[in-house]
Amino acid sequence: MNTLMQPPSTIVTPGPTKRVYIIFTAEISPQTVEPLVQACANLAQQRIAEVYLALSTPGGQVPSGISLYNFLLGMPFRLIVHNIGNVDSIGNAVFLAGAERYACAQSTFMFHGVGFDTKAGRVEEKMLREMLAGLLADQNRIAAVVAGRTNMNPDEVEGFFREGQTKTAEFARERGIVHEIREFNLPAGAPVISFVFQRQGV
Repeated sequence: MNTLMQPPSTIVTPGPTKRVYIIFTAEISPQTVEPLVQACANLAQQRIAEVYLALSTPGGQVPSGISLYNFLLGMPFRLIVHNIGNVDSIGNAVFLAGAERYACAQSTFMFHGVGFDTKAGRVEEKMLREMLAGLLADQNRIAAVVAGRTNMNPDEVEGFFREGQTKTAEFARERGIVHEIREFNLPAGAPVISFVFQRQGV
């Protein structure tokens, strides 16, 4: 579980600001997504024209990731997303919300099937069927996003889920996951919103 150590400021100083940078390096969960959603909503209210999201995530919870993807698609600003490390699992759906998408040369994208953790001492057939149905539904949602926003077809995406594969930035460029491979550069003095989370117990 992640907790936000310091609430980021989302008040952009008056002036000719057209682009705001957001740095997000965390798991995808309600605790991390909600502050990001609030920050983006505030930027939309301030009529910011462009948001540049520097993203690195090990993935996380599918419902939170899908909600964030849909939310970002609905924002009035132009969204640019840049993979600055690794984008894994449900993080790929979040990444694909960008109208422009870039990746650092040594960044990676990891695809795998959806799983779940259970502490149930006794598991019956009905429970297993329900869990499997939910798992497949989540997997299909991610596959639909990936296939719909890239050059990949559903069969190829499902193959990645079955095998669990990590792909390079060059592969991502070839498949339309990213539009260009380039290094991330933050201009001096640019407005930045940086999220700092701490894992519980750390």
